[in-house]
Amino acid sequence: MHLAGSSRPAPRSHAGVFQALRLQLFGDWRTALATVSLGALLLWVVPQVLDWILFSAVWRPDLAACRAAQGDGACWGVITEKYRLILFGRYPYEEQWRPLVATLLLMSLVVASCMRTFWKPWLAVLWALVLVVFFVFMYGGVAGLSKVETDRWGGLPLTILLSTLSIVLAFPLALLVALGRRSDLPAIRALCTLYVELVRGVPLISVLFMASFMFPLFMPQGMTIDVLIRVLVGITLFAAAYLAEVIRGGLQAVPKGQVEAAATIGLSYWQTQRKIVLPQALAMVVPSIMNSFISILKDTSLVSIVSLYELTGSMDIALNSDANWKPFKLQAYLFIAMIYFALCFAMSRYSRWVEARLNQSKQR
Repeated sequence: MHLAGSSRPAPRSHAGVFQALRLQLFGDWRTALATVSLGALLLWVVPQVLDWILFSAVWRPDLAACRAAQGDGACWGVITEKYRLILFGRYPYEEQWRPLVATLLLMSLVVASCMRTFWKPWLAVLWALVLVVFFVFMYGGVAGLSKVETDRWGGLPLTILLSTLSIVLAFPLALLVALGRRSDLPAIRALCTLYVELVRGVPLISVLFMASFMFPLFMPQGMTIDVLIRVLVGITLFAAAYLAEVIRGGLQAVPKGQVEAAATIGLSYWQTQRKIVLPQALAMVVPSIMNSFISILKDTSLVSIVSLYELTGSMDIALNSDANWKPFKLQAYLFIAMIYFALCFAMSRYSRWVEARLNQSKQR
C-alpha cells in the first residue's frame, strides 16, 4: 500500500535480451525483411573487406609483392616505406626526432589541460613554456640545433600546432565577440556583427588565400610576416566567427531573470557574466563547441593551398615524389584517415565526459 504523494517504482521489464532483439529486428515483416537484407549484405561485404585489409594484404615494403597483390589485397608496405615523410613532411630526415619530441610535448599538454586536476593558475604558465620549447625544437637556431625554416615544417606536427593554437586563440576571441553581439552599445554590437557576417560569408580557402598572398601587399615595404603566422591568424579569425555564434546561442538560452537577479544583489556586468551567465551558457552548448573544435582540426588540411604541407599535403609529397609507390595512394589516405579519426574520436569522447560531469552537477 502506497502513501499519498509517494512515488511508485518503475515497472520491471520481464523481456530478456533475445526477446528484445526479436522485437527490434523482427517485429513485423518490413523490419524482418530489412534485417535479413542488411545481414546478407554484410555477410557478402565484410569478408571481402577483411580479406583486402588483413588477410591478402602486403605488410612489408616490397614493391614487387604489392604490385602482385594489387586488386586483391592492400599494400600497407607503402606506409612502412613512407611513414616518416607522411608524418614529418619536408623536415630534414636526420632531424625528425625534433618534431617528434615537440609534438609529444604539445599533445601531452593538451591531454593534461583536459583533466580537472591540472586546472590551476599555473597551467597558463605551463602553456607558455611548452610553446616556447615547441618552437625551439622545431625552428632551432639555439642550443646547437640547426635552423629549420617554417616552410619546411609539415605533417602531423604542423596539423597539431595549427589546430591547437587556433582553438586556444579562437575561444577567448569568440567569447568577446559573442558578448559584443549582445552588448547595449550600438557601435560594439555593429562591429562584432559585421566581423561575424563578413567572415562567415566567405570560405576558409579564401581567407587563407588572402592571408597568405594578399595581406603582404598591404604591409610596409621591406616588412614581411611569416606565412605560418599569417595562416594561423586566418584560421583563428575564421574559427572564432563560427564559434562566436555557437556561444551566442548559449547566451540567449540563459533566462533573463537571472541577469536581473544578479543586478539586484550588486554584481557588476563582468561578475554577472563570469559567475552566472557564461557557466550556464557554455554548459548548454558543449556539443556544438566540440563540433567547432573538430572542424578546426579538419580544416587545417586546407593550408596546403598556401604551400604549408600538413598531414594530407605531406602525404601527397611523399607519394608524388616516388612514382613507384604512387598507385598505392588509397592506403596512404586510409592511414591519415585513421589518424584524423583517432583525434576526432578522442575529442568527441572528451565532450561526452564533460556532458556527463555537467549532468551530475545539475542533479545535485
